[in-house]
Amino acid sequence: MVFLILRLNMKRLLLIGLLLLLSACQDDTTNLALGTLERDRIAHTATVSEVVIALPIRAGSLVTTGQVLVELDKTQQQAQVARAQAELLKAQANLDKLRNGARPEEVAVASAKVTGAKASLLESESNYKRINNLAKNKLTSQANLNKALAKRDENLANLQSAQETLKQLTNGTRVEDLAIGEAQLAAAQAVLASENKKLKDLTITATRDGILDNLPWNLGERVTMGSPLAIVLAGKAPYARVYVPETYRVKIKVGNTLMVHVDGLAQTIKGKVRWIANEPAFSPYYALNQQDRARLMYLTEVQLPMQQSNLPNGLPAQVELP
Repeated sequence: MVFLILRLNMKRLLLIGLLLLLSACQDDTTNLALGTLERDRIAHTATVSEVVIALPIRAGSLVTTGQVLVELDKTQQQAQVARAQAELLKAQANLDKLRNGARPEEVAVASAKVTGAKASLLESESNYKRINNLAKNKLTSQANLNKALAKRDENLANLQSAQETLKQLTNGTRVEDLAIGEAQLAAAQAVLASENKKLKDLTITATRDGILDNLPWNLGERVTMGSPLAIVLAGKAPYARVYVPETYRVKIKVGNTLMVHVDGLAQTIKGKVRWIANEPAFSPYYALNQQDRARLMYLTEVQLPMQQSNLPNGLPAQVELP
């Protein structure tokens, strides 16, 4: 009986010790924010469906801003640019013509037409008066009189038309016509700028320093519009993307220095908090422990120093919380 009591007491002591050990282990992890190492992922997408003609850089290489990653066939777009340039020259020439007004030769021709119209009117007026006198004396028919009158009125209308044409040339271009010409020129300039931008977009360049992670299309393939042509992981050094429990949120601010543990590295790394989410989220599955399952988490990014540029993405990381 005594032996049985001792045995039960030993089991109770062993169980209590195990619970204390688990509790201590949990306490050691409550001040750690769990996550992974990441870099900003930049996807350069295709604006048109064209053939890949050059891939000057291999995937996995370091790239700098402005470095060419992919080149697409430019033949079709270069023709569109040439067409837009021709339309721009046409609009510019038309506006110059409106601003300069009529040439002296055109004014001289219009003046000559006015003089000729006056002479024709004078002749038809004299002929009408003569036939009208004959009609009064019953020496000609009414039809001849009507014909002479019509000829006189026709020459009068021709004179008025010639005079108005001459005024149009000598008075200069209307303000409204100048406004139309300027608007046409501006539209042609905008079209040319748009076509040049499309031509430039056929040469894919890095917009940030980083690592060329992937080239989804092969040389000679025709890409589809909107598909990624090159994936760049921006930034020389990764950052730790971790989930901070709600109880530690007030203690952390952008710019704080925190210690980061990375799997596979014995030493800890000093990192700076570069961003904290304003809105909380539920704990991701890999950040859960028994004590934090019901707590809200704040996504946080802790930037590592440049000396850690060789660390790859996806490594598990833990950040010590204050």
